[in-house]
Amino acid sequence: PWLYMKLDCRPDYMTLVWSESRSQADTSLFRLGSCVPTSVSAREAVFRVHLNDCNFRMLVTGNHLMYTNELVYYSPPNSVTPSFSLPVVCAYERPKDWNPVIYNPVFNTYGQDDLVFSFGIMNDDFSGPAESTSFSLGSFIHIMASVEQQHHQPLLMLLDECVAATSPELQHEVALYPIITNKGCLVDSKTSLSRFEPRVKSSEIHLSLQAFRFALGEEVFIHCNLLAWDPNALDHTKKACNYVKDHGWELLDHPTYSSICDCCESSCKSRKTRSLTSGKHGVERKAVLGPITITDS
Repeated sequence: PWLYMKLDCRPDYMTLVWSESRSQADTSLFRLGSCVPTSVSAREAVFRVHLNDCNFRMLVTGNHLMYTNELVYYSPPNSVTPSFSLPVVCAYERPKDWNPVIYNPVFNTYGQDDLVFSFGIMNDDFSGPAESTSFSLGSFIHIMASVEQQHHQPLLMLLDECVAATSPELQHEVALYPIITNKGCLVDSKTSLSRFEPRVKSSEIHLSLQAFRFALGEEVFIHCNLLAWDPNALDHTKKACNYVKDHGWELLDHPTYSSICDCCESSCKSRKTRSLTSGKHGVERKAVLGPITITDS
Protein backbone atom coordinates (compact mmCIF):
# COMPACT_ATOMS: atom_id res chain seq x y z
CA PRO A 1 0.00 0.00 0.00
CA TRP A 2 1.13 3.52 -0.65
CA LEU A 3 0.23 4.62 2.86
CA TYR A 4 -0.10 2.81 6.18
CA MET A 5 -0.26 3.40 9.92
CA LYS A 6 1.59 0.95 12.17
CA LEU A 7 0.74 0.91 15.87
CA ASP A 8 2.78 -0.89 18.55
CA CYS A 9 1.17 -0.74 22.03
CA ARG A 10 3.54 -1.53 24.94
CA PRO A 11 2.76 -1.54 28.70
CA ASP A 12 3.42 2.16 29.30
CA TYR A 13 4.30 3.61 25.91
CA MET A 14 3.34 3.23 22.28
CA THR A 15 4.94 3.71 18.88
CA LEU A 16 2.99 4.94 15.89
CA VAL A 17 4.51 5.13 12.40
CA TRP A 18 2.70 6.87 9.55
CA SER A 19 4.24 6.15 6.14
CA GLU A 20 3.38 7.36 2.65
CA SER A 21 5.15 6.49 -0.57
CA ARG A 22 3.65 9.06 -2.93
CA SER A 23 2.07 11.89 -0.99
CA GLN A 24 2.83 15.58 -0.79
CA ALA A 25 1.88 15.76 2.90
CA ASP A 26 4.31 17.60 5.18
CA THR A 27 5.02 14.91 7.80
CA SER A 28 6.00 17.53 10.41
CA LEU A 29 2.35 18.68 10.46
CA PHE A 30 1.08 15.44 12.01
CA ARG A 31 -0.02 15.54 15.64
CA LEU A 32 -0.89 12.70 17.99
CA GLY A 33 -3.26 14.43 20.41
CA SER A 34 -1.09 17.27 21.73
CA CYS A 35 2.27 15.72 20.71
CA VAL A 36 4.48 16.54 17.75
CA PRO A 37 6.30 13.68 16.00
CA THR A 38 9.34 12.20 17.73
CA SER A 39 11.04 12.06 14.31
CA VAL A 40 10.10 12.84 10.71
CA SER A 41 11.45 12.10 7.25
CA ALA A 42 10.13 13.01 3.80
CA ARG A 43 7.67 10.12 3.81
CA GLU A 44 7.32 9.14 7.47
CA ALA A 45 6.16 10.53 10.84
CA VAL A 46 7.10 8.56 13.97
CA PHE A 47 5.64 8.99 17.46
CA ARG A 48 7.19 7.16 20.42
CA VAL A 49 5.28 8.44 23.43
CA HIS A 50 4.12 7.54 26.93
CA LEU A 51 0.43 6.87 27.43
CA ASN A 52 0.18 9.54 30.13
CA ASP A 53 1.32 12.16 27.61
CA CYS A 54 -0.24 13.60 24.45
CA ASN A 55 -3.71 13.98 25.96
CA PHE A 56 -4.56 10.27 25.78
CA ARG A 57 -7.97 9.54 27.28
CA MET A 58 -8.31 6.45 29.44
CA LEU A 59 -11.53 4.45 29.51
CA VAL A 60 -12.24 1.50 31.81
CA THR A 61 -14.55 -1.08 30.24
CA GLY A 62 -15.03 -4.26 32.24
CA ASN A 63 -11.71 -6.10 32.23
CA HIS A 64 -9.97 -3.73 29.84
CA LEU A 65 -8.16 -0.40 29.93
CA MET A 66 -8.41 1.52 26.69
CA TYR A 67 -6.26 4.52 25.80
CA THR A 68 -7.71 6.56 22.95
CA ASN A 69 -6.39 9.47 20.92
CA GLU A 70 -6.43 10.93 17.42
CA LEU A 71 -3.77 11.21 14.76
CA VAL A 72 -4.46 14.53 13.04
CA TYR A 73 -2.94 16.04 9.91
CA TYR A 74 -3.20 19.83 9.82
CA SER A 75 -3.09 20.79 6.17
CA PRO A 76 -1.46 24.14 5.30
CA PRO A 77 -3.39 26.64 3.13
CA ASN A 78 -3.63 25.77 -0.57
CA SER A 79 -2.28 22.26 0.00
CA VAL A 80 -3.38 19.41 -2.27
CA THR A 81 -3.55 17.12 0.78
CA PRO A 82 -6.61 17.91 2.92
CA SER A 83 -6.63 17.82 6.71
CA PHE A 84 -7.81 14.55 8.23
CA SER A 85 -7.89 12.62 11.50
CA LEU A 86 -7.78 8.93 12.43
CA PRO A 87 -8.63 7.22 15.74
CA VAL A 88 -5.77 5.65 17.70
CA VAL A 89 -6.59 3.01 20.34
CA CYS A 90 -4.39 0.92 22.64
CA ALA A 91 -6.30 -1.71 24.65
CA TYR A 92 -4.93 -3.70 27.58
CA GLU A 93 -6.23 -6.26 30.02
CA ARG A 94 -7.03 -4.55 33.29
CA PRO A 95 -4.35 -5.61 35.83
CA LYS A 96 -5.66 -7.24 39.02
CA ASP A 97 -3.98 -4.62 41.20
CA TRP A 98 -4.89 -1.66 39.00
CA ASN A 99 -6.57 1.32 40.64
CA PRO A 100 -7.59 4.50 38.84
CA VAL A 101 -5.57 7.68 39.16
CA ILE A 102 -8.04 9.79 41.10
CA TYR A 103 -6.89 13.31 40.39
CA ASN A 104 -5.67 13.96 36.91
CA PRO A 105 -6.67 16.51 34.30
CA VAL A 106 -9.59 14.83 32.57
CA PHE A 107 -8.91 16.73 29.39
CA ASN A 108 -7.16 19.79 28.04
CA THR A 109 -8.53 22.26 25.56
CA TYR A 110 -6.08 23.81 23.14
CA GLY A 111 -8.48 26.50 22.03
CA GLN A 112 -8.59 30.08 23.15
CA ASP A 113 -6.10 30.83 25.94
CA ASP A 114 -5.48 27.13 26.65
CA LEU A 115 -7.98 26.37 29.40
CA VAL A 116 -7.14 23.21 31.36
CA PHE A 117 -9.92 21.50 33.33
CA SER A 118 -9.41 19.10 36.23
CA PHE A 119 -11.97 16.88 37.91
CA GLY A 120 -11.16 14.66 40.88
CA ILE A 121 -12.11 12.96 44.14
CA MET A 122 -10.38 14.68 47.04
CA ASN A 123 -9.58 14.09 50.72
CA ASP A 124 -11.70 15.58 53.53
CA ASP A 125 -10.24 19.11 53.35
CA PHE A 126 -9.83 19.18 49.55
CA SER A 127 -6.04 19.59 49.93
CA GLY A 128 -5.11 16.53 47.87
CA PRO A 129 -6.45 13.40 46.17
CA ALA A 130 -8.51 10.85 48.10
CA GLU A 131 -6.64 7.77 49.27
CA SER A 132 -9.50 5.38 48.52
CA THR A 133 -12.26 5.02 45.95
CA SER A 134 -14.48 3.02 48.31
CA PHE A 135 -17.06 4.90 50.43
CA SER A 136 -19.45 3.62 53.07
CA LEU A 137 -23.11 4.59 52.78
CA GLY A 138 -23.67 8.01 54.38
CA SER A 139 -20.01 9.10 54.31
CA PHE A 140 -18.90 11.98 52.09
CA ILE A 141 -17.40 11.85 48.62
CA HIS A 142 -15.48 15.11 48.15
CA ILE A 143 -15.40 16.20 44.52
CA MET A 144 -13.52 19.15 43.05
CA ALA A 145 -13.72 20.62 39.57
CA SER A 146 -11.33 23.38 38.57
CA VAL A 147 -10.12 25.29 35.57
CA GLU A 148 -6.62 26.69 35.05
CA GLN A 149 -6.69 29.87 33.04
CA GLN A 150 -3.40 31.33 31.93
CA HIS A 151 -4.43 34.59 30.30
CA HIS A 152 -8.19 34.31 30.21
CA GLN A 153 -10.59 36.64 31.96
CA PRO A 154 -11.46 35.27 35.45
CA LEU A 155 -13.95 32.42 35.08
CA LEU A 156 -16.38 30.93 37.58
CA MET A 157 -16.36 27.11 37.80
CA LEU A 158 -19.81 25.50 37.82
CA LEU A 159 -21.17 21.95 37.78
CA ASP A 160 -24.07 22.15 35.37
CA GLU A 161 -25.48 18.60 35.46
CA CYS A 162 -24.22 15.45 37.27
CA VAL A 163 -25.55 11.90 37.35
CA ALA A 164 -24.20 8.65 38.77
CA ALA A 165 -24.29 5.57 36.51
CA THR A 166 -22.92 2.04 36.49
CA SER A 167 -21.15 2.58 33.18
CA PRO A 168 -18.29 4.88 32.08
CA GLU A 169 -20.43 5.77 29.07
CA LEU A 170 -24.00 7.03 29.33
CA GLN A 171 -26.38 4.76 27.44
CA HIS A 172 -30.16 4.74 27.32
CA GLU A 173 -30.46 1.44 29.17
CA VAL A 174 -28.12 2.41 32.03
CA ALA A 175 -29.73 3.18 35.40
CA LEU A 176 -29.01 6.73 36.57
CA TYR A 177 -28.99 8.52 39.91
CA PRO A 178 -29.49 12.31 39.50
CA ILE A 179 -27.15 14.48 41.59
CA ILE A 180 -27.26 17.92 39.94
CA THR A 181 -30.04 18.73 37.48
CA ASN A 182 -31.84 21.71 36.02
CA LYS A 183 -28.69 23.72 35.27
CA GLY A 184 -26.91 23.74 38.64
CA CYS A 185 -29.57 22.61 41.16
CA LEU A 186 -28.06 20.15 43.66
CA VAL A 187 -31.23 18.03 43.89
CA ASP A 188 -29.45 15.46 46.04
CA SER A 189 -29.26 18.10 48.82
CA LYS A 190 -33.06 17.91 49.23
CA THR A 191 -32.87 14.38 50.64
CA SER A 192 -29.33 14.22 52.05
CA LEU A 193 -26.53 16.29 53.60
CA SER A 194 -24.87 16.84 50.21
CA ARG A 195 -23.80 20.44 49.60
CA PHE A 196 -21.68 22.80 47.56
CA GLU A 197 -18.95 24.04 49.92
CA PRO A 198 -18.12 27.77 50.25
CA ARG A 199 -15.73 28.81 47.53
CA VAL A 200 -12.00 29.09 48.15
CA LYS A 201 -11.42 30.54 44.67
CA SER A 202 -13.75 31.25 41.78
CA SER A 203 -11.95 28.83 39.43
CA GLU A 204 -12.78 25.84 41.69
CA ILE A 205 -16.02 24.31 42.91
CA HIS A 206 -16.11 21.87 45.84
CA LEU A 207 -18.95 19.38 46.24
CA SER A 208 -19.43 17.23 49.36
CA LEU A 209 -21.62 14.39 48.15
CA GLN A 210 -23.14 12.08 50.74
CA ALA A 211 -22.66 8.49 49.56
CA PHE A 212 -26.04 7.35 48.26
CA ARG A 213 -27.92 4.05 48.05
CA PHE A 214 -27.36 3.41 44.37
CA ALA A 215 -25.71 0.32 42.86
CA LEU A 216 -24.26 -0.69 46.24
CA GLY A 217 -21.09 -2.73 45.84
CA GLU A 218 -20.94 -2.10 42.08
CA GLU A 219 -18.63 0.17 40.13
CA VAL A 220 -20.17 3.64 39.93
CA PHE A 221 -19.16 6.46 37.59
CA ILE A 222 -20.07 10.12 38.09
CA HIS A 223 -20.78 11.97 34.85
CA CYS A 224 -20.77 15.77 34.98
CA ASN A 225 -21.00 18.74 32.71
CA LEU A 226 -18.30 21.24 33.73
CA LEU A 227 -18.85 24.90 33.01
CA ALA A 228 -16.26 27.69 33.19
CA TRP A 229 -18.34 30.85 32.93
CA ASP A 230 -18.21 34.62 33.12
CA PRO A 231 -18.97 35.40 36.81
CA ASN A 232 -20.97 38.44 35.70
CA ALA A 233 -23.27 36.38 33.47
CA LEU A 234 -25.02 34.18 36.06
CA ASP A 235 -28.68 33.48 35.37
CA HIS A 236 -31.28 30.72 35.73
CA THR A 237 -29.14 28.41 33.58
CA LYS A 238 -25.70 29.29 35.01
CA LYS A 239 -25.66 28.85 38.79
CA ALA A 240 -24.85 26.64 41.78
CA CYS A 241 -27.79 26.13 44.17
CA ASN A 242 -27.98 24.26 47.50
CA TYR A 243 -31.24 23.23 49.14
CA VAL A 244 -31.29 24.41 52.77
CA LYS A 245 -33.81 22.64 54.99
CA ASP A 246 -36.63 24.91 56.28
CA HIS A 247 -35.26 27.71 54.10
CA GLY A 248 -35.36 26.64 50.46
CA TRP A 249 -32.96 27.04 47.58
CA GLU A 250 -29.87 29.22 48.12
CA LEU A 251 -27.38 30.52 45.55
CA LEU A 252 -23.83 29.51 46.49
CA ASP A 253 -22.08 32.65 45.25
CA HIS A 254 -24.59 35.40 46.06
CA PRO A 255 -27.24 34.29 48.59
CA THR A 256 -29.01 37.65 48.24
CA TYR A 257 -29.77 36.71 44.62
CA SER A 258 -31.14 33.27 45.52
CA SER A 259 -34.29 34.01 43.53
CA ILE A 260 -32.51 32.71 40.42
CA CYS A 261 -32.67 29.30 42.15
CA ASP A 262 -36.49 29.38 42.39
CA CYS A 263 -36.74 27.58 39.06
CA CYS A 264 -35.10 24.51 40.67
CA GLU A 265 -38.63 23.42 41.61
CA SER A 266 -39.82 23.63 38.00
CA SER A 267 -37.69 24.09 34.89
CA CYS A 268 -34.66 26.38 34.55
CA LYS A 269 -34.61 27.77 31.03
CA SER A 270 -32.65 30.59 29.50
CA ARG A 271 -34.60 33.62 28.37
CA LYS A 272 -32.41 33.74 25.28
CA THR A 273 -33.62 31.74 22.33
CA ARG A 274 -30.08 30.87 21.25
CA SER A 275 -27.99 28.56 23.44
CA LEU A 276 -24.47 29.78 24.19
CA THR A 277 -22.87 26.44 25.03
CA SER A 278 -19.35 27.55 24.09
CA GLY A 279 -19.75 31.20 23.25
CA LYS A 280 -17.97 34.28 24.49
CA HIS A 281 -19.27 33.83 28.05
CA GLY A 282 -17.53 30.56 28.78
CA VAL A 283 -16.60 26.98 27.94
CA GLU A 284 -18.49 23.75 28.60
CA ARG A 285 -16.94 20.27 28.82
CA LYS A 286 -18.11 16.78 29.79
CA ALA A 287 -16.12 14.66 32.27
CA VAL A 288 -16.36 11.33 34.09
CA LEU A 289 -15.08 10.24 37.52
CA GLY A 290 -14.65 6.67 38.62
CA PRO A 291 -14.99 3.91 39.15
CA ILE A 292 -15.93 4.34 42.82
CA THR A 293 -17.69 1.84 45.07
CA ILE A 294 -20.31 2.54 47.73
CA THR A 295 -20.66 -0.11 50.44
CA ASP A 296 -23.41 -0.74 52.97
CA SER A 297 -21.16 -1.02 56.01
